[in-house]
Amino acid sequence: MSHKVIIPIGPYHPLQEEPEFFKLYVEGEKVVDIDIIIGYMHRGIEQLSETKHFEQVTFLVERICGICSNSHPFAYVNAIEDLAQIQVPERALYIRSIIAELERLHSHLLWLGLAGHFIGYNTVWMWSWKYREPVLDILEMISGNRQHYAMMKIGGARRDIKQDDIPKIKKMADDLLPVLDMFKGAVMDDPVIQARTKGVAILTKKEAIEFSVLGPTARASGVDIDVRRDDPYGAYDRIDWNVIVLKNGDVFDKLVVRVLEMYESIKIIRQCLNKMPKGEIDANVKDIPPGEGIGRIEAPRGECFHYVRSDGTNRPIRHKIRAPSYMNVPSNKVAAVGGTISDAAICLAAVDPCYCCTERTAVLDKSNHKKILNGFDLIRLSQEKTEEVRKAMGL
Repeated sequence: MSHKVIIPIGPYHPLQEEPEFFKLYVEGEKVVDIDIIIGYMHRGIEQLSETKHFEQVTFLVERICGICSNSHPFAYVNAIEDLAQIQVPERALYIRSIIAELERLHSHLLWLGLAGHFIGYNTVWMWSWKYREPVLDILEMISGNRQHYAMMKIGGARRDIKQDDIPKIKKMADDLLPVLDMFKGAVMDDPVIQARTKGVAILTKKEAIEFSVLGPTARASGVDIDVRRDDPYGAYDRIDWNVIVLKNGDVFDKLVVRVLEMYESIKIIRQCLNKMPKGEIDANVKDIPPGEGIGRIEAPRGECFHYVRSDGTNRPIRHKIRAPSYMNVPSNKVAAVGGTISDAAICLAAVDPCYCCTERTAVLDKSNHKKILNGFDLIRLSQEKTEEVRKAMGL
C-alpha cells in the first residue's frame, strides 16, 4: 500500500528567491500532487498607485520586479496613452523597444544561469552571469542604472540614446553572438543538460491553453503567441524578427526557446539602432482626461497587462496589474505531477517565476464575500505585528 509524504519547498527555501510555498505530495520519489500557496509577499502596489500622481506611478510600478523593471512601466505608460489617445514620438518608440530587448537579454541570461545552478551545472551559471554583465553595462550607460532604468515616460522616453553610444551598443550585441552560439552548443550537445531537462515537467499544448500560460512557457508548448507581434507596440511592427515556438513543452524546450529568443533580441536591437529616426522623444503630456485604458507588452516572462481608470484628476482611481507569473505559476499543478522530487525544483524554476509580481491579497467575510479590510488596514496590522515581535525580542 502506497504512503503519501509531504515535502515542503518554501515558503523560505534556497531555490526560491522570494517567499512562496509549494507543498509536494510524494509516493516514494514520485510527485503525485502539489499545492501552490501564495500570499507571503503582498505589497499593495495597486492600492499605493491610487495615492500617487500619474507620473509618480511610473516609478512605483518599476519596483514591482527588479529583473523586469522596465516591463511594468512600459505596460503602464501604454495604458495611459491608450486612455488619453496620446501620440508618442517615433524616436521614443524605438528607444523603448531597445530598452525592452536589452532587458530581455539580461533576464534570459539570468534565468539560464539559475537553471544551470538548479541542476548542479554551475559552469553554465558562472558563464551566463559573466556574459550578462556587458548587457547591464550598456543599460547603465544609457539610463544610469543597471536595474530600474527609469526610461519610460507617459508620452515618450525619459532619456535619449546618444549618437556616440550607438557603436558601443552594437559592439556589445556583436560580442554576445558567439557567447549565444556557445550556450546553444552546450544546450544541444551536453548529455548532462539533456538528461536533466528533456522529457522533464512536460506541459502539453492543451494544458498550456487551459492554464492560459504566457511567454516562453506557452511558446515552448507550441502556443504561438507574442504581444509584440499580435498587438504591436513600440517599434516592433516596423522591423523584421521571428517568434520562437517549439512543441514539446518540457524544461529543455523552455530553455531552448529562451536561448533562441536572445538571437531575436539582438536582431531587434540592431534594426532599431539603424532605423531610429531623429527628432523629439517626449510628447510633453500635461493632463490625463477621464477614461480607461489598457497596456500590454511582452515581458521576458510573457504578457504584462495594466488597466488604468481616470476621473480627470491627477491620479488613477483604479489600477489593475496582471504580471505573467500570475498565469504561469499555476501550471506547475500539472507540470510537476508525475515527475521525481529531484525534477520538481527545475520544474518550478522553468516558468521563470517572479513571486512578488503574482501576489494578490483580499480579506473577505466568507459568508457574504464582502471586504473586511482594505489595503491601509493590512499595512497597519503588519506594522503592529512587527512592533509586537520587536518588543518580544527586547529590541
